[in-house]
Amino acid sequence: MAAPLLAADPHSCARPAEAAVRHLSLDLTVDFAARTLQGRATWQLEVQPGATDLWLDTRDLAIEAVTLADGVTLTEFELSDDDDPVLGRPLRIHLPTSTRQVSISYRTAPDAAALQWLSPEQTAGKQHPFLFTQSQAILARTWIPCQDSPGVRFTYEATVRGPRELLALMSAENPQELSATGEYHFRMPQPIPAYLMALAVGDLRFEPLSPRTGVYAEPATLPVATAEFGDLENMVAAAEELYGPYRWERYDLLVLPPSFPFGGMENPRLTFVTPTILAGDRSLTSLVAHELAHSWSGNLVTNATWNDFWLNEGFTVYFERRIMERLYGRPYADMLQVLGQTALHHTIDELGKESIDTHLHLDLADRDPDEGLNEIAYEKGNYLLLTLESIVGREKLDAFITQYFAAHAFQSMDTAHFLAYLRRELLDQVPGSEEKLQLDKWINAPGIPAVAPPVQSERFAGVEAALQSWRHGAAPAALETAAWSTHEWVHFLHGLPEHISAEQLQQLDQAFGFTHSGNAEILTAWLPLTVRAGYSAADEALAAFLTRVGRRKFLVPLYKALLATPAGTERARQIYQQARPNYHSVSTSTLDTLVGKPATA
Repeated sequence: MAAPLLAADPHSCARPAEAAVRHLSLDLTVDFAARTLQGRATWQLEVQPGATDLWLDTRDLAIEAVTLADGVTLTEFELSDDDDPVLGRPLRIHLPTSTRQVSISYRTAPDAAALQWLSPEQTAGKQHPFLFTQSQAILARTWIPCQDSPGVRFTYEATVRGPRELLALMSAENPQELSATGEYHFRMPQPIPAYLMALAVGDLRFEPLSPRTGVYAEPATLPVATAEFGDLENMVAAAEELYGPYRWERYDLLVLPPSFPFGGMENPRLTFVTPTILAGDRSLTSLVAHELAHSWSGNLVTNATWNDFWLNEGFTVYFERRIMERLYGRPYADMLQVLGQTALHHTIDELGKESIDTHLHLDLADRDPDEGLNEIAYEKGNYLLLTLESIVGREKLDAFITQYFAAHAFQSMDTAHFLAYLRRELLDQVPGSEEKLQLDKWINAPGIPAVAPPVQSERFAGVEAALQSWRHGAAPAALETAAWSTHEWVHFLHGLPEHISAEQLQQLDQAFGFTHSGNAEILTAWLPLTVRAGYSAADEALAAFLTRVGRRKFLVPLYKALLATPAGTERARQIYQQARPNYHSVSTSTLDTLVGKPATA
């Protein structure tokens, strides 16, 4: 099937219709002392007749030289004087007639937004530094001159040199043991967009879980991670049973230090995950199911622009919960649906019920695309598919999704073309289904259409009963909570009164030990309650958590809780000043606005 002519990307200066990158040969030297990558990016090109220039995205890169295929002959290039703080500076390279390859020698900035350089003290082992990248959404351009649009795909190979005692990994075919020289070679034969470029260098070891799955982590973390992810092969098999073969050969996990700004990042072959999901009971591994599902929705079929982000995330949330249902049963998946709905309604309340940012198809032009990385794309997108399932039935929807992934494998998709495909291949086959679905209201209107079916959880009914008993005076220790999962505890904490007293929190804390929980999800539900109530016994735990953990999902609600109290602003700023060096730029870009950038940063 020929790829459709997709919508223009407002977040890239690339002009792939004139000259497009198709294969990258990357050569990088990692300098921890200078916090820079010294690189050479050699691009194989597809150039249309009459095209005279190649346009690439860059941000904070020092471009040293551009040569042609022989690696010697220089060609003209121009780095724009217009340095946009989000988009960076376009790089225009002159292409002499018949040019099909260019090499760019460059150096990254010490504060390159994609790169997180950690000191030994910020790692689990405390002895070696650590580097990891986060390229999504448009940060690949801060460490590689590239066409940084999800609508442009390329294959790649790479050579990376670093300290001999550290292992280097990429979103590619990876080593499983240290190299004696510190030099590593990588190959990614499937075409990917730039946001899926990834690199990590650290004191890492590997443990296989099955012939095609395994875990990389720091030595101190590896045994815990291996136990936590014991169901990984079963997850991959369940995903294949749902929506077709896994197309990336291996599926490995890399457990990063706590400063990683997201729960996970679906880098092909090597998902990056936060250690905050190491709960000890596999109760937070739905995050891994989510990143695995991206191997189909996102990595295999990719949103063409960040305005179409729901095509990545809505499908992935739906797919994730189908995996969890297959592994752990419908009641378990129902809990995830209810928690997702709670988060969705909270996001709609924050954005405003009539906000255009609650449409599924977004307009992020002239804004940082990170502004679209919220529960609208994830949970409203999932809710559309749940509604579609309720109308056409699972069997028809599953057949459609399987066909969709197969027909558009290794291609990008925008909202307009997806809707045309959905109508042609599914809705037109089920008379009246589009009217029942109210498709346009999901895509181009605010809020949640009234046709959306309710979601409920029988396991949460037990939580509601416990909350009711507590409200009527039952002692916390008398509540029936022994078999609760993390999700039930989070639902319980979300169900407590907004104006609960410090004395009541103390009683709950004595019974259940929330303040000293090692579970990040529970702490993030608990600590805002303690801030609002002035329960000072949790103050130290809050400061320690904010200093240790860099996951933006947790940081934002905790800082917001502090800022909402009379004395909290100053405390939030004090904690942030101390904690900020441990955060990735993805998190600081949000928190600098929310809390205020420290004068010393």
